[in-house]
Parts: sequence; structure tokens; C-alpha cells
Amino acid sequence: MRSIAIDLDGASTMELVNAASAIAAELARRTPPESAAACMELTETLASAGDMNEAALAGFVGVVDTSREVQRWGFPSTQSWLRNRLGLRDARAKERLNLARQRHRLTELTSRWERGTVSFGYAATIAGAVARLDDHDCRAAEQILLGMVDQSCSAGKVAAFGKRIREVIAERDGREEAPEDVQRGYERSWIDSTRSLDGGRYIKGWLNAEDAAVWEGTLAPLAKPAGPEDHRDLSERTAAALTSVLSGGHKATKVTVICDLDTLTGSPTPARLTDGTPIPAAQARRIALTAGVSPLLLAGGHTPLYLGHKVRFATAAQRQVLETLYPTCAVQGCQVPATLCEVDHVNGWALGDSPTDIDKLALCCGWHNRYKHTNPQHIHTTHDPTTGRYLYRLHPPGTLKVLPISAPSRPPPWAEAA
Repeated sequence: MRSIAIDLDGASTMELVNAASAIAAELARRTPPESAAACMELTETLASAGDMNEAALAGFVGVVDTSREVQRWGFPSTQSWLRNRLGLRDARAKERLNLARQRHRLTELTSRWERGTVSFGYAATIAGAVARLDDHDCRAAEQILLGMVDQSCSAGKVAAFGKRIREVIAERDGREEAPEDVQRGYERSWIDSTRSLDGGRYIKGWLNAEDAAVWEGTLAPLAKPAGPEDHRDLSERTAAALTSVLSGGHKATKVTVICDLDTLTGSPTPARLTDGTPIPAAQARRIALTAGVSPLLLAGGHTPLYLGHKVRFATAAQRQVLETLYPTCAVQGCQVPATLCEVDHVNGWALGDSPTDIDKLALCCGWHNRYKHTNPQHIHTTHDPTTGRYLYRLHPPGTLKVLPISAPSRPPPWAEAA
């Protein structure tokens, strides 16, 4: 028989977290009751407890964020840590980080959230609404939005009214244009890009005067009607012009397709792009008929991939090979695409132990490349001979002491890397 005995008043924060983790683990294993009415009641009670857990998490995240502790663990930002170690989507990581940063300004909201009288959804909505307001406007907006919560308005209505509050404040301060940019609190250009379900993207943004001039000078000539039979509107022609510029205009666009020689000669084995996206064999053969084909050799041959210590920087051919091997940064959990990464000498060029040979190179994002060479004791490197890839795992700078409990709890964040 397993049991947990804990003095709530005398227990440390670590003991309370361990106990909560053990109880949650046991609840997850339990079979739900057959009574739907009982499950409704249990759901509401557990959801309220989850909201209070989120309040505690916001406090923990706030301390981590202000101390910049995550940089010592190899993460470029608190949001990156939340996304990679807690497995959160980017939007949820931003939401939690914003809550952690705003809770000290939203004193009444935080108090009600910790008592369980305001849900996590309302807390996140209000925190998002006041994020770019000054302290005076923040206090006023908090009271207005909490009043809407008391009137049982939905979170969607609270969010919409929060947006209206920001617009009114912008009008009061004489800022009538670019409301989205006003919300961000700075005057630099910005673009938001959101992937749609069919693989497309929604794009919105704002450009300052200098960037707008570049936009007009580059795209306006390309966005003119192609002739009397061009029935596209201006928005469609502008999108086509932007695509033309991004793809190199009239220059040929380079797309790397990786496939076996057998695929080009009739085998059904699919090809793939550098990010792992599969390409049907028939489509790969069609691409090969209209594009240049360049063999990439992982040994000697026509392309010099082994340069030894005489050359420090990787060649374009070596980089092309590496981009076929690494879809993203070689650091476990880092999602920076290979095309934006730097070529890294696995054992460090300065040490003289890593020649500029293809089997001694990997791809690292700029941040992790610098971190790897300034904190070598926190990096564990493994090599997979079947794929030729290196994998870098981050180790924390220290070890925390976790109190033993009678039931299993969530493993510490460095367990996977150990």
C-alpha cells in the first residue's frame, strides 16, 4: 500500500511539489468512474486544482526568467526552455511566460487565481490584454476586466474588450495608426506568420517608413498587371511579387532533393527534402528531368570533402552535404533549421583535434555553437555511424537534490540528457 503523509503548513515547497506530482501520477493511472455525473464533478474540481497549479508554475517561471538561469543550462531564452523541456507549443510557451512576467502587476488577479476563484484561461487573457500597458493603465484595465469576469462574460469577450481598451488608450495618446504595432510597444517593423491547416500561411505585419520604402521600391514594379488578361487583384499580384523576390526573381531556385540512384532509374523508393519531407519517387524523377543533378559524395571523388587541418572553414560542397544530414541544429531539441545553422567542428578547431573533414563536422545554430565551445563540460556528444550524424545533448551546470517520495514523480528536466 502506497501513501503520502505531509504537513501542509510545515512542508517545504519541494515536498509539496513532490506530493502533488505523486498524486497526479496516481490519478492519471486511475480508471474514471462509470457515473457521468460524478465525472462532471470530478472534472470541475480537478480543473480548478489545475488552475491553481498554473498559478504556482507562473511564480516558478517568473523566478527562472528574472535570474536568466536558463542560459547556464544551454537555452537561449526562457521561452526556448519552456518549449523544449516542457514540450509546449510556441503559443502556450509565450502564454505562460507572459503570465509569469505580468503577475506582479496584476495583484488582485493573482490573488484570486491562487485562491481558485479565477481560472487559468481568464488569467492568461487578462495578462495578455495588459502586457503592453503602463502600470497606471494596467491597474485600471485589471479592474474593468475582472468586473467582466464577475459578470460571467466568456474569455473571448474579455479578450475582445481588452483589445478595445488598448485601442482607446492609443487614441487617447494620439496614436491612431498601426494598432498592432502599438500593442508591441516599439516602432520597429514586424511580421507575424501563422501556418494554416492546409500547409499555407497567414501573414500580417507593419513596416516603418524606411522598410516601407524598400517594400514599395522592390515589389511595386513587380506587382503591376502582367497584361490585359491579368485578372488578379493587387493583393494577389503583391503576393506573387514577394514570392518572386524570395525565390531569387528570375534566377533559378535551388531545392535540394535527396534520393538514391535507384529512385532515379525507376525504383519506388521515395526521395526526401532536407527537412525530412518525403517526395514520391515519380515526382523526384520529374524534378530531375528539369533540374541540374549534382552527386553528393560522403567520401572522396569529384567533391573535396576531406580537407584536414590545412583549411579551417567548410566548403560550399561540405555544407550542402551537412544540410542533407541535419534537418535542424545538432543540439537535441533545438529547432533552428539547418539552412540557418553554422558549420561546427565537433571537437573544436582551436583544439587541433577536429580537421575540416565531413565526418568531423556538424551543424549548430549560432547560439549553441558559441555555448558549446565556451561550456564544453556541459555538452555530451554522440555519433550515429549508420546516419553519420552527431547529436549534442546539454547537461545542466549543477545537480538539484530531489527529496524521495513514496510514489513516482515527474523526472527532473535533465533526466533525458543524462
